[in-house]
Formats: sequence, structure tokens, C-alpha cells
Amino acid sequence: MIFIDQLKRKIELPSTPKRIISLVPSQTEYLYDLGLNEEVVGITKFCIHPDEWFRSKTRVGGTKQFDMEKIRALAPDLIIGNKEENEEEQVKELMEHYPVWMSDIVNLKGAFEMMVNLGEICGKRDKAAEIKLQAEYSFNTFKEEMKSSPLKGKRMAYFIWQKPLMAAGPGTFIDHLLELCGFVNAFPDSRYPEITEEQLKQAAPDLIFLSSEPYPFKEKHVEWFKALCPGAAVITVDGELFSWYGSRLLKAPDYFSALIKRTAQLFV
Repeated sequence: MIFIDQLKRKIELPSTPKRIISLVPSQTEYLYDLGLNEEVVGITKFCIHPDEWFRSKTRVGGTKQFDMEKIRALAPDLIIGNKEENEEEQVKELMEHYPVWMSDIVNLKGAFEMMVNLGEICGKRDKAAEIKLQAEYSFNTFKEEMKSSPLKGKRMAYFIWQKPLMAAGPGTFIDHLLELCGFVNAFPDSRYPEITEEQLKQAAPDLIFLSSEPYPFKEKHVEWFKALCPGAAVITVDGELFSWYGSRLLKAPDYFSALIKRTAQLFV
């Protein structure tokens, strides 16, 4: 069987894979929801959902640094990675020895394609179609709702790291979801710009979202940002729901709707 991944590479598999390693947290959760409990043998230390897999499956390192010895010991017949989340040279090394299917996701279309493709590869086509259709329906409903969003057009800065300050810019999956929420990115020049305090002051965004991952922003950080941008509403947000592109997307529209309603009250 020959499959094409999202980097347009051909992946040849003799049969439906029975020993799968996932190197991407959001895709690990999706594989669980597809019902691949026996087939998935390895995950990363950042694959925290579901908790039962995090506690029981072999961890093969992080998303950027793999333990090659552990991977070899697991003898995978399929490895699933992602262009942005995994380190290119290590992925290339894995490709020399194993079938590696790579995703490349910057929008919902790419996320839904990944769902369908992995469902086909792993013999879970019907379940994959079910999850995809549910997510599509939820987002289509959300898009209609956002046509009258009270925050439509507000300038947004979404921070993912503290030292240095880093934001999510255009061309990222996070920015795509923020755009669906009706926001305008206050830092539109690069994908993950490093921002100085002075640049943040000059940008003067209406909204500042502090993500729970990869940097774990907490409420204690809110006051620091408010001091820099006293005119902005500063809120901590669930980073998984803005950046995970697997089955966690099923939960995202309701979270976004509630977040927008709560945030809109700050502008009354």
C-alpha cells in the first residue's frame, strides 16, 4: 500500500501498521480516539493525553530530541511526525530505517486531511470520518456565530514564550484559529516573532492572550503584561485548544465561544 503524506512524500506499507510510534502530542490523542490502543507502542514525554497512555506507553524522548535506542527496541512499522514540531535531522535519520508519515498543518483543512489520511493508513477509516465530520460541523456553526462577534476586528497578540517574548504570527495554526475567532494579529510580519518590550508597547494590542503552552503562562504573569499595555485586556488561555490539531478540535469551538463572551465583558 502506498500513501502520500503532507510533505508530498510516498510512504509504502506492506500492511496495516501494528506497531506505531507517535512523535506529536495532538496526533497521539487522535490515535487514541481512533481506537488504536494496541497498535500505538511509543509516544513522547509531551504526549500527556490520554493520561492512561502517558502512564503506560513507552516514551521515546521529546518532540525535538528522540531516544533512538528506545525507538529501535520498539521496532515500529510506522512513525508519525510533524514538520514543525519535530527536528528535521532526526526525522531524516528515522526515514532511513522506518516508514515515517509526516503532517504539515497550518489550518483546519490540513488538520482534517491529516485525520482522514491517518484513518486510512491505520485501518480506522469510518471512525476518522466520524471525528472529522463532527469537527467540521462544530467549526461551521462557530464560523456563523462569529459573524456577529463582539470582538471582531480586535487586534490580538498571542504569546507562546516569555524569555524571549515570542508570539504566534501568520502562517501558524494558532493564527488561523485566532482569525476564525475574528481577531487581527498585532504582529503580522513573521511566523514566530521575538518581541521586545518596546515593540509590544508600540503595537498596543487590544487583547493579549497568554498561552498555557509551550511556556506555562499563569495568572501571575498577567500584571506584568498589563503594566506594559495598560489599554489591553490580558487573559490566560488554554494553549492546547489553540494549537492541537487532532481530535481536541472537537472541544475548541465551544471553548472559543465561551472565551469570547467572557472577554467581551472586559470592553463594556
